[in-house]
Amino acid sequence: MTARPANAHQARLLRLLRDGGPNSRAQLGDQVELSRSKLAVEIDRLLQTGLVVADGLAASRGGRRSHNIRLAPSLRFLGVDIGATSVDVAVTNAELEVLGHLTQPMDVREGPVAVFEQALAMAAKLRASGVAEGFDGAGIGVPGPVRFPEGVPVAPPIMPGWDGFPVREALSQELGCPVMVDNDVNIMAQGEQHAGVARAVRDFLYVKIGTGIGCGVVVGGEVYRGTNGSAGDIGHIQVEVDGRPCACGNRGCLEAYFGGSALARDAETAAREGRSAQLAARLEEGGELAARDVAAAATAGDAVALDLIREGGTRTGQVIAGLVSFFNPGLVVIGGGVTGLGHTLLAAIRTQVYRQSLPLATGNLPIVLGELGPTAGVIGAARLTSDHLFSPA
Repeated sequence: MTARPANAHQARLLRLLRDGGPNSRAQLGDQVELSRSKLAVEIDRLLQTGLVVADGLAASRGGRRSHNIRLAPSLRFLGVDIGATSVDVAVTNAELEVLGHLTQPMDVREGPVAVFEQALAMAAKLRASGVAEGFDGAGIGVPGPVRFPEGVPVAPPIMPGWDGFPVREALSQELGCPVMVDNDVNIMAQGEQHAGVARAVRDFLYVKIGTGIGCGVVVGGEVYRGTNGSAGDIGHIQVEVDGRPCACGNRGCLEAYFGGSALARDAETAAREGRSAQLAARLEEGGELAARDVAAAATAGDAVALDLIREGGTRTGQVIAGLVSFFNPGLVVIGGGVTGLGHTLLAAIRTQVYRQSLPLATGNLPIVLGELGPTAGVIGAARLTSDHLFSPA
């Protein structure tokens, strides 16, 4: 089992090295409130654990040259991002650089046993490629509410058979390392925070538009999960009184009107009713439609496809506008598979948010697409488990 830091000072040093890369003792001392002698003691203790190693002499700052310190190059984290229709698995080093990444289609409705058999097979394939001999920790993201302290999904609307499944316990036994489990939107927010568009932002919202819609809430640089782990479940905010039935059992939810599933359904309806030649042709060719078909039709100038995207963006923007007025974030990031709809979607969301929210909340508010795409989730999952490993035992 990998060692853990003995106190908060050591944990702080480990996270600084993770987020900033190798650094000198002198520069680390500039970032932590420790005397030179106390800093030396804590770094020496970390060197003894094997979590950090010496990395040569630092550049001179005048006088005696300081030594560089870095996280152990042998540390390996496994990141697993389970979506509604695919599984991404990656191995990172301690600085969360992706060393190997695999993605496979997978229907989450097949249940946890089948999904994790696939994920474990992908992890084994990455190990066999030579990027890792074993794992020091693993982070798992799942597309539904998670009771975070126990790592257990709770009544996930689009995940039949997953309610109460002991993900953390089952995977830690299989992998032989600590496992952390969270909602997939939270780990994507952490990925963008570590290596993407939200690197310099402490308070932001990450809105994932995939098969469903969710929101990661980051406050003061930390994911806010709420009392039980269900914070950010915006896909089930009502946008129409007595509206369409939703998979959660209620009516009029945002997810009933937008997201990958709703968009595909509405596009198929338009195709079958003869309102869109582009969508009808794609339906005849493939037998079904997906969000990518709507994106392609919109790119080709199809008016119905463009209207579907704008309507969905407007409804999503309506919900985000309420969040912006309530939370006053410094940034809103739009991510997930449906962001392939691109700037038509982004423009509709922006228009609605800037129109509805007060000028004080939106005056300097960027609303942008995520930078990392499918790697956001696996990087965030690796960060999740590193946060656990780099916390005092």
